[in-house]
Amino acid sequence: MAEREQHREAPEQEQSSKSALDRFFKISERGSTPAREVRGGLVTFVTMAYIIVLNPLIIGSFAADDAAAHRDLFGAILPVNQVAAATALVAGVLTILFGLVANYPFALATGLGINTLVAVTIAPQMTWPEAMGLVVINGLVVLLLVVTGVRTVVFNAVPPSLKSAIAVGIGLFIALIGLVDAGFVRRLPDSANTPVPVGLGINGSIASWPTLVFVVGLIVMGILVARRVKGAILLGVLAGTVLSIAIEAIVKAGPSMGTNPKGWNLGYPALPDTVVGLPDLSLLGDISFGAWWRVPAITAALLVFTLVLTDFFDTIGTMTGLAKEAGLIKKDGELPDVSKALFVDGLGAVAGGAASTSSNTVYIESAAGIAEGARTGLANVVTGLLFLLAMFFTPLYQVVPIEAAAPALVVVGAMMMGQIREIDFSDFSIALPAFLTIVVMPFTYSIANGIGAGFVSYVLLRLVTGRARGVHPLLWVVAAAFIVYFAIGPIQAALA
Repeated sequence: MAEREQHREAPEQEQSSKSALDRFFKISERGSTPAREVRGGLVTFVTMAYIIVLNPLIIGSFAADDAAAHRDLFGAILPVNQVAAATALVAGVLTILFGLVANYPFALATGLGINTLVAVTIAPQMTWPEAMGLVVINGLVVLLLVVTGVRTVVFNAVPPSLKSAIAVGIGLFIALIGLVDAGFVRRLPDSANTPVPVGLGINGSIASWPTLVFVVGLIVMGILVARRVKGAILLGVLAGTVLSIAIEAIVKAGPSMGTNPKGWNLGYPALPDTVVGLPDLSLLGDISFGAWWRVPAITAALLVFTLVLTDFFDTIGTMTGLAKEAGLIKKDGELPDVSKALFVDGLGAVAGGAASTSSNTVYIESAAGIAEGARTGLANVVTGLLFLLAMFFTPLYQVVPIEAAAPALVVVGAMMMGQIREIDFSDFSIALPAFLTIVVMPFTYSIANGIGAGFVSYVLLRLVTGRARGVHPLLWVVAAAFIVYFAIGPIQAALA
């Protein structure tokens, strides 16, 4: 009897011996440690900090006379310094909130693809505040889908084979992002007179010092990961940064700025003139809902539909891939507390629009932190705090060039390829949808496109092979929505 009491008390004693931090984030329960979480959060920030530089270049401009500026209907621009400050603020707040509420190591920031859609397609038809107003409406619609349970049901309705394919597709996608950002893979100009759309470096050669830094960094990081060195990814990024600073001091490659193909793409490895600066947050709250009167209501509705579908499935795809990589998905294929995670992500769309930074969403670069050992929201708190600090230390973090961080994306992409073993390629009704999901993501530079191609082909093949009853009813609705999504251009033309 006494022995039984002793055994009963043991778990209680073990629980009480854990720190409040451990209990809140369930660090030990998920097989992690505070040190791993801090490392993972730091690595995630390093691999995605580029968004503070890149987002202003996509939706903002340096000056009113900038020839490459993205302008609204009346020629107005969003100042780069204001966009950068708001981008860092919103990413920091939402990433911390996601960690505290959902307790997952998935960082949030302005979604690439959606910001380009806003800058290139939506803003030229209206004012910037009106364009951001549509982004806010998109976020409210997404939140409504979360509150009603629709988004959670869709997340859980995805077949296991497609969930694995999504993870593999995201792995290839982020690897391609790393290769392109580092200049290892480059788009060939139309004047090159070749049917090949992309090539190796410049004229089939690495041909630039920044790309050489990427290659060396990838080799070093690969060796460290293979030898199971703790902090391998972070050490690889730091080593690449030190090498970058040394090389730039000698060869003076200079920044790329879109005109110097042999320069550094994002981030410049040289000590800045200043380290600290006050952020300009003038863009916060500068929105309007006048788009519904500026353009035909049906046009505004189609623009919101496109934003919602892209936002909705980018998040589902990204969270599925990250959760599988972190081992957080249960045996039944569900992610615990997924509704909380999706709700905060929905808030990201609203907050991004309200701050004029475009919709914020879960970032696939979080996989780098997961590979470093992050398993809980504590990593997010670290990442979020670094984003908030970045508002004041913009010149300092720009010292890390993207060429030093890009190897992490390629290494993580290689790790995520392991999910392919869970796909049954002997059944072609599964093999083709999985294959399309995997290849369409990197080839079209869109997670949503890959998911759409996979869903539509899965439903179609199940129908023609007599297995339609096994398809979740919501997948039929989603597949139909994606058909409209893919045909949005002809639909808009017909309505016009």
